[in-house]
Amino acid sequence: MTRIAVALGGNALIQRGQAGSTEVQRANLETAARAIVELAERSGAEIVLTHGNGPQVGFLAIAAEMASDVVPEPPLDVLGAESQGQIGYLMSQALHAAFLERGITREIAVVVSQVVVRTNDPAFAHPTKPVGPVYDEATARAHAAERGWTIAPDGTHWRRVVPSPLPLRLVEASSVRSLVEAGVLVIASGGGGIPVAELADGRHEGREAVIDKDLAAVVLARAVGADALLLLTDVDAVYRGWGTPESEAIRRMSVQEALEGLAAKAWPSGSMGPKIRACAEFVRDGGRFAAIGRLEDAAALAWGRAGTRFGSGRLGLPPFTSAAEAGAAR
Repeated sequence: MTRIAVALGGNALIQRGQAGSTEVQRANLETAARAIVELAERSGAEIVLTHGNGPQVGFLAIAAEMASDVVPEPPLDVLGAESQGQIGYLMSQALHAAFLERGITREIAVVVSQVVVRTNDPAFAHPTKPVGPVYDEATARAHAAERGWTIAPDGTHWRRVVPSPLPLRLVEASSVRSLVEAGVLVIASGGGGIPVAELADGRHEGREAVIDKDLAAVVLARAVGADALLLLTDVDAVYRGWGTPESEAIRRMSVQEALEGLAAKAWPSGSMGPKIRACAEFVRDGGRFAAIGRLEDAAALAWGRAGTRFGSGRLGLPPFTSAAEAGAAR
C-alpha cells in the first residue's frame, strides 16, 4: 500500500499573532485534522504524521523557569518529550473527531520518539537555535554565567541558543513501522524528536539540543518506507525572489536545482531552506516525490495539483477530483 509521511508546520497549532492557548490550538487542529483525513480517505494511503513544537517548548521553558523556586527545572530534552505528549494528545483527539465526522473509526497512536545524533556533531560547538523566553542583556548574561548557557541577540532582546545537530535515526523505528503496517495512523518524531546520544554500552542519553523537524521528517519517512513526503506549512509553494516584485512560485524543482539554490543561499536557513533540503534529500535517497505547500492543500499536493513538487515519481492514486466533487460524492 502507498505510504505518505506528512509533516505539519507550527501553523497547524498556533498561527502567527495568536496567543497559543489550548483552546486556540484545539480550534486550529480541527482544520488541520480535516485536511489530513481528506488526504487519507481520498488517497487510500497509509499516513504517518509528525509536527513542530517550537512554541510549545517555549511555553514549557517559561513555565519551568517561573516555577524554579518551587520545583527543579527539567532539561531541554525532557521538555521536548513533554511537548510531544501534549501535542500528540491534542492531535489524536482532533483526528479521531474528524474521522468520526465521516462515520469512520481509526486507531491513532502517539509515539514519544527519540532521535539519535552524533556526540561530535559540529553543531554542538556552535549553538544557533533560539529556545525559551527572551531577556534583557544583563539577565541573559547572568543566566549564561549561572547555568552554562550560550546566549545570542534576538532582535532587541537576548535568548538562549542551543545546538541543532543532524538527525541520524529514529530509536523507535521498528515500533512505529509495526504500528503503521497494522493500519494505525501514527504520530511520531514530534518537534524533530528528542535528541539522544547512543553510548558505548547501547544506552541512550538525552542532549540539550533541538533537531530540525523537517530533516527529522526525512528520517521518519525512511524508517517507515514512505513513498512520498509532504511538508505542510502556511505558504502555497516555494518562491523564487520571495518578498520582491519579481516573486514567482516554483511548481517543479529537481534535486540538483534545490541543492544549487541552497548552496547559493537562495532560501533562508531559518524558514524555507531546511524544508527544501529535506525534500531534496528524501528524493535523492529514493523517495518517489516530496512536496511543500499549504496545509489545506494536502490532498492536492499528493496528486501534484498544488505546491512545489520535487521528483517525478507517482503513487498510483485514484483519479484526482476537486474538493467540491469529492464532497458531492460523499
